[in-house]
Amino acid sequence: MKRQGLLNPQLCAAIARMGHTDTFVVADCGLPVPRDVPVVDLALVFGIPRFAEVLSAVLSEVVVDHAVIAGEAVGAEPEEWVRGGIDRVLTVPHEELKRQVADASFVVRTGETTPFANVIVHCGVPF
Repeated sequence: MKRQGLLNPQLCAAIARMGHTDTFVVADCGLPVPRDVPVVDLALVFGIPRFAEVLSAVLSEVVVDHAVIAGEAVGAEPEEWVRGGIDRVLTVPHEELKRQVADASFVVRTGETTPFANVIVHCGVPF
């Protein structure tokens, strides 16, 4: 039994495989995910778990270079949630963000229902 940190074995394994410049996505429950991108589906019901809670837990396990959010999220809660845990945040139009999801190593689906609560995390390196 782990003493602390993430408990979901699928999520732990996916994060352990990440390297410098690899990307993953933390997403709301509605983001379309291409069939060939693995999904760690944490969604239970609408609103559970929340995007901010999942993002915070995941960020405690990874080194982040930067993140990408939809420009449509600027000025709304999703931007605040992401900027609260990541220093360098870039924006792209939502349609472009959805295209970039295809290049992600995996997607973590939350139960979040707030529009544009999606972030592409670009991994950094701890040295």
